[in-house]
Amino acid sequence: MGEEIAKIVIIGAGPAGIAAAVEAKAADIDPVIVLEKAKHYCDTVVSLYHKGKRVDPVYRKMKIDPIGIMSFDTESREEFLSRIDSIVKEYSLDIRTGQEVLKVQHSDGLFTTITSSGVKIVSPIVIVAIGVFGKPVRPSYPIPREIRDKVHFRVSKNPPEGLKIMVVGGGDSAAEVACFLSEKNSVTLCYRQEKFFRMNDINLKAINSRVEQGKITLKMPVDIEEIRPSGQKIEVIFKDQPSEEYDSIYYCLGGSTPQGFLEDIGVELDGRLPKVDKFGETNIKGLFLAGDVAAGKGSIMAAFNSARRSIDRIREKYKDLVYN
Repeated sequence: MGEEIAKIVIIGAGPAGIAAAVEAKAADIDPVIVLEKAKHYCDTVVSLYHKGKRVDPVYRKMKIDPIGIMSFDTESREEFLSRIDSIVKEYSLDIRTGQEVLKVQHSDGLFTTITSSGVKIVSPIVIVAIGVFGKPVRPSYPIPREIRDKVHFRVSKNPPEGLKIMVVGGGDSAAEVACFLSEKNSVTLCYRQEKFFRMNDINLKAINSRVEQGKITLKMPVDIEEIRPSGQKIEVIFKDQPSEEYDSIYYCLGGSTPQGFLEDIGVELDGRLPKVDKFGETNIKGLFLAGDVAAGKGSIMAAFNSARRSIDRIREKYKDLVYN
């Protein structure tokens, strides 16, 4: 699959991502591509707001006045989503759903954004507009204190070598982690179903290829009942199967924090929050953060405004890149 070219790539199609795309298109910046891993934009409102739930621009009793194009008054979930639908059509936004961004590479002043389906987009500007720093989904059984240093929810910058590792999960993240770790470790991928239902074709082919090469062992369907310390290893107790020992476990059950994603790009953090200026620009020139990811959970109106500030800064500081 070849590379596409864009002026701005926006990661996340929530309020901040959509607002950034609208402000960019209104400023005659084109093409602008928005990538969203969910099957629809405004996923939080679609998935977590019940029918008829109020969407309010006032957050924690603080009213935020709009500074850009995007604005709304208190309305129902359905009215808000209808408003967003109209705006997406009015500005002909290029929003691509079902496209989880795996990595963003930065070289020679350009970013290459790579998605789970193999799409590669090269652009001088990237705006990350994903959700707040949350917590990864943990297993239902407890993780004993004695082995917590051997249990992980993301791959660190310095991955292990020469270990016997179990990866737990059946989605794209589990596949990517298993394939990556299998280069220098013995990896077993565990999943509770008989088949992978949530894995895209690229990752499924990669898993099957590594299984054929003997780099990954599949253990499925299988249910884990307990994990416990066993000397310097982790004993995994399976339902209806013999227990096994591993050096380390990686859980890929969803809900992972964007902290690791930003760290991998090279974004500097202050504790758990990324360092950004008042326009949302990070320590990497041309890489902006908009909405919740920049400063923690906030209001929809604040997300709209943060996107406007980022686009204004891009027009001023990087006009030669986005208007050439």
